[in-house]
Amino acid sequence: MAIFEIFSKRQKKLRGEFLDIFTYDEIPETLKIQIIHLIKDTIGTSYNTQNSASKTYKEIHNTLCREYGMFQLGDRYDNSDQAHILSSLLNNNDVEKNLDIIELSFQHIDQKVRNRFSNHSYDSDASLKPDDAIKDLNKRFMEHGIGYSFEGGEILRVDSSYIHCEITKPTISLLWNENFIGANEEYLKAHEHYRHGRNKECLTECLKAFESTLKIICSKKKWEFKQTDTANKLIQICFDNELVPKYTQNQFTSLKNLLESGIPTIRNRLGGHGQGETLQKVDNEMTRYGLNLTGTNIIFLIEQSQIK
Repeated sequence: MAIFEIFSKRQKKLRGEFLDIFTYDEIPETLKIQIIHLIKDTIGTSYNTQNSASKTYKEIHNTLCREYGMFQLGDRYDNSDQAHILSSLLNNNDVEKNLDIIELSFQHIDQKVRNRFSNHSYDSDASLKPDDAIKDLNKRFMEHGIGYSFEGGEILRVDSSYIHCEITKPTISLLWNENFIGANEEYLKAHEHYRHGRNKECLTECLKAFESTLKIICSKKKWEFKQTDTANKLIQICFDNELVPKYTQNQFTSLKNLLESGIPTIRNRLGGHGQGETLQKVDNEMTRYGLNLTGTNIIFLIEQSQIK
C-alpha cells in the first residue's frame, strides 16, 4: 500500500520540518499506529485459530513471552495473540520493547510470510507484500525522524541518512553474499551492541568483521595465511598479492596506514584490553566512527576482491 504525500506532509517538507536529525528514545503514537497498520496489512487478520495470520501472531507472541518471562503481553482482557502483540506495541512506552515487537514481527514478514505469501494472502486477507512493508516501515521511521531502520533482518540504529545509505546499507548488501556470511553476522552484532549502548562490545565485533572479511578474501584467493594472523598481517598479505594493483600502491600507502591503524587500533585501545586502574569509557562518537570506518573499509576490500 503506497505512502501518500498528503497536503500536511507536503507543507511540513516545504517548511523544512523533515530534518536529517534522528531521535532514539521515543516512538510516537502516530508512528506506532502506522506500523500496526503495516503489520496487519502484511501478516493479515487473526479471524480464527487456524489461518496463517493466527499461526504467525502466535509464534511472535510466544517468543516474546518466553524471552520476557511472561505469560502474555498486552491487556489481560485481550482475547487473541494478535491483540496482545499490537496492544502491547501501542501502550508500552519502553522503546527497546517496542523495537523487539517491530523487529520480530518484520522478521516473520521477511521470512515466513514471504515464503508462503501466495497462500498466506488468500487465507488471512493480507494485502501488502513483504518487500513493500519493509520499505514502508523504513520510510515511516524516516518521516518521524526516528533513528532506526530494518536492514538485513534486524533493526539497526541510524545516525545519519547519508552514512546509512552510503555505508551501512552497501556494507550489509555486500556481506549478504553467502561467501561473507560470518563477517555479516559480526557486523550486524556490532550494530546491535551499538543500538544498546554496548560500545566496547561494538568495537570488538567491528574488528572481528574486518578481520573475517580479510580472511575470507585471502581464502577465496588462495593466499596463504594463518587463522591466528592479526588484521595488520592480513592487510599486508592482501597488498603483497596485489589486492590493490602494484602500479597504484604508492598512491595507496596512506590507505594501508589507515587500514592498519583504524579499526584494530581503536578496538585495542578502547575495547580490547584490560582497563588497569582507570576505567575506560568508550564514547558514542568514537564508537560510531569505528562502526562507519569498518563499513567503509569492508566495502573497499570486497569491491577490490571482486568476489561475487
